[in-house]
Amino acid sequence: MATLAAEAQECVRSMGHVALFYPNAENGPAAAKLLKLLGFVETQMLPFPNGNFYRFVVHNQHSGRGDGIFYLSALPAAQAALNKAAREALGYGTDKEHEAVKALRDAVDADPEYTFHVGTLVDSLDVVEKMTLDLIDANKNDPDLKGRLKVTVNRPRLGNAEIDARLDASPAFGDVTRYAYGRNGLQLFVETDLLSSGQIGDTLILEFDYVWPGYDSHILSVVEL
Repeated sequence: MATLAAEAQECVRSMGHVALFYPNAENGPAAAKLLKLLGFVETQMLPFPNGNFYRFVVHNQHSGRGDGIFYLSALPAAQAALNKAAREALGYGTDKEHEAVKALRDAVDADPEYTFHVGTLVDSLDVVEKMTLDLIDANKNDPDLKGRLKVTVNRPRLGNAEIDARLDASPAFGDVTRYAYGRNGLQLFVETDLLSSGQIGDTLILEFDYVWPGYDSHILSVVEL
């Protein structure tokens, strides 16, 4: 495998913000509830007739900064109209659905990284473990989130005895048989129709990664095929 040497930079860059959209006004509070469950910190909420506008940050240390931000608002009318037209043209959800819709759905089911997704790095395996269990429970029992979440986990490639033993003993990860494109890191994915993305605006996938410290080669540094 080939990796490229890093070049000197003239300034510091960081990921500033991602704009997330919920499909309609009534989904706003539930979408915000999900982001809180995922550990993001709400710093602002502005009510609007077509749905609330929210500002979240990845950590409270980012509250006053210009990076690490998720903006959450209702899907704009023109985008919603385009999504609706695309779904109607493709027969989305009907017995005449275009085969391309199912093909993409099958591909995403097999690999949550197949299409657009948003990743967040978490520096605690215990936190990701609890998030996984909380999401599974919320999808079963939370009145606002029930049936709206799909949770998928990728374990790191086998071979590190200490990591393998820790995950085998985990109530969240012990039964996982999916593996990431690399070692020494774990991926948690949650797909939800409370957020809109993609060619027909049906769902969005959020990814949460944990990387074991002390390894130069891990799931986010080197991709293994």
